[in-house]
Amino acid sequence: MRKVVYPKVGGVDSIQIVEEDDPVPEQDEICVRIHRAGINFADLMMRQGLYGSNPEYPFTPGYEAAGEVISVGEAVNGISKGQRVLAMTGFGGYSEMVCLDANRVIPLPDSVSFDQAAALPVTYGTAYHMLVYLGNLSQEDTVLIHHAAGGVGTAVAQICQAYGVSKVIGTASAPKREFVESLGMYFVDSKSEDFVSVCKSLTDEKGVHHAIDPVGGKHLMRSYKALRRGGKLYCFGASSAVKGEKRSMATAMAMWASTPKFDPLKMMRSNKAVFGVHMGLLDDASIFKGHLEALSDMLLKGQIDPIIDSVWRFEQVSDAQRHMHDRKNRGKILLDFS
Repeated sequence: MRKVVYPKVGGVDSIQIVEEDDPVPEQDEICVRIHRAGINFADLMMRQGLYGSNPEYPFTPGYEAAGEVISVGEAVNGISKGQRVLAMTGFGGYSEMVCLDANRVIPLPDSVSFDQAAALPVTYGTAYHMLVYLGNLSQEDTVLIHHAAGGVGTAVAQICQAYGVSKVIGTASAPKREFVESLGMYFVDSKSEDFVSVCKSLTDEKGVHHAIDPVGGKHLMRSYKALRRGGKLYCFGASSAVKGEKRSMATAMAMWASTPKFDPLKMMRSNKAVFGVHMGLLDDASIFKGHLEALSDMLLKGQIDPIIDSVWRFEQVSDAQRHMHDRKNRGKILLDFS
């Protein structure tokens, strides 16, 4: 089989595709033939050595994948060869085949495509965890989401629509205005407009209930200021640490140096909350599984439908990641291993 490998810290040209023996599942594992694997911004940060929670190099990235079961360990029950599944790989999803614990797969109904399945866990799981699980989302709430045209941004828009939220404010670059507005969001130009002022003006100067920030650094404090009293800020990324395809330590250090230190006493007076969200480090797997079950139900009911920006053959993984580096994607980017 073939798989994608990060041999060391580097740019997109450092990515390798290697061939090795097909994996054999242990007693409590299954082996999945991957059809689609999701690309996430975290994968780019891992390649640049900026993520902090990836395996030692060399390793194969890939949090999420969808495919079919090709072999089953002796101790596994309830899953059979040929079954279509969603695989929560953690790492290793950028591969033609992967063996993993049988508890980390979810059977797929025939009505759910491999594209939809591979686009669901990280982006929709993160959005659901922030807004619904932590945020207790309600119809009366207002939501601010940055990088609104990306995977999590589009997931936020659809989840908010499913919950009847009428006001979602999305920031993005000017070329993405029409796309963001087509998702029912109020568009804010991330380069030329002050999103804090816009959020205040759209909420009678009160601010939004939820601010979702994947940018990090000094940007976090601006998102915090866009909140109303009792509002919640969710930090789930640090895209401002990544300047281009290759690592810039100056950019990364500037991001870390400008990250605000939130004062608990001041937070008490405003009743604001700050959540750090990293689904890959969530200890209680049952929580995430519950999210996926809820999202699967929403998908089957037609309340959500992952927006796929593009599907690239895995041999083009460098070009696919470059596409994300250039902030060109509108929705989810997938790799095709079929």
